[in-house]
Amino acid sequence: MKNSLNIDKWLKLIRAEGVGPRTFDKLIDRFGSIDDALSASVGQLTKVDGVGEKKARQITSTRDKFDVDAELELAQKLGVWIIHRHDERYPALLKQIDDPPVALYIKGTLLKEDNLAVAIVGSRRCSTYGSEQASRFGHLLASAGFTIVSGMARGIDTSAHHGALSAGGRTIAVQGTGLAKIFPPENEKLAELISKSGALVSELPLNYEPLSENFPPRNRIIAGLTLGTIVIEASHRSGALITANFALDYNREVMAIPGKIDSPFSKGTNMLIKQGARLVESPQDVLDALGYIGQQLNDYAVEKTDQAQRNIESKTKTNIKIKLSSDESRILKNLDHEPVHIDELITTTGSSASKVSCVLVGLQLKGLVKQLPGNFFRKNC
Repeated sequence: MKNSLNIDKWLKLIRAEGVGPRTFDKLIDRFGSIDDALSASVGQLTKVDGVGEKKARQITSTRDKFDVDAELELAQKLGVWIIHRHDERYPALLKQIDDPPVALYIKGTLLKEDNLAVAIVGSRRCSTYGSEQASRFGHLLASAGFTIVSGMARGIDTSAHHGALSAGGRTIAVQGTGLAKIFPPENEKLAELISKSGALVSELPLNYEPLSENFPPRNRIIAGLTLGTIVIEASHRSGALITANFALDYNREVMAIPGKIDSPFSKGTNMLIKQGARLVESPQDVLDALGYIGQQLNDYAVEKTDQAQRNIESKTKTNIKIKLSSDESRILKNLDHEPVHIDELITTTGSSASKVSCVLVGLQLKGLVKQLPGNFFRKNC
């Protein structure tokens, strides 16, 4: 994919010290073009609302320091393309928020279909229940035609991406780092899979490190790319709640999956429900919640809502036909809704203990099997 026209000039201005998305807009409004903003003097800059002499001097002294040529060369090497807000390929939903990123780094593809998107976010430290639900909702919603957006963090985010990928659907990971610094590092393989079935996205320069201050701004992008946000397990201080607050600010739907009342992982989600977030238990609940939002924000979403409805109904009626390996099919046939011990599965299938354990993990990630205490398992659908 090609970079946006004049992306070098856009990067030079946005990388000047003191220039964020809002200041960038003020500069363009004042001077009329990137070229004129880049050549403005300290005196001219001080006439821009919110830009005093100190900031004006910062801008003029740093707007040529960022090595744009090296950045573009590295982007090409990594297979990353960069677009600015005036590019027709820039996500329509994201452009509607108060402070959309001036430039987006993308590895993979952005398609029109991604306008029908939902975010699934939650705690990095999560329970088995939370991981299962993230995978389940990711799989079913991706099967219905939704693009799943998350942050590729450990825990809930990772499970949501895996769920979408297991359905052969599209998923977008918004990084709080530059795309040359995959984080967390153990998700490097997942990142590669996502780039082939969706996109990795960041507004940060390629070599930016995963600093804590990068993640709240990242969360606004997750909320901005989607019609609504589903929160699955979140503590009182979870970054997932920041994403939910951004979604509220952008008039997008906020949904939460209820959790155990005595679990610290459920404090944030249950609080959201108390405050008016939509309680969701199934993909149908999500579709019902997003109907009005889609009509307000996204013509494409309206166009596709009925199709998504049919897809969800179809998959529910056919017991969610998920692609299974022969080993997964064999073990699933030996499970019912009553608990079965892993030793019984080993005996009845004739497989090794390690093989059965590995397959059961895969079935859990697909949301088809639930593990119970004492190494018992049962069907989850």
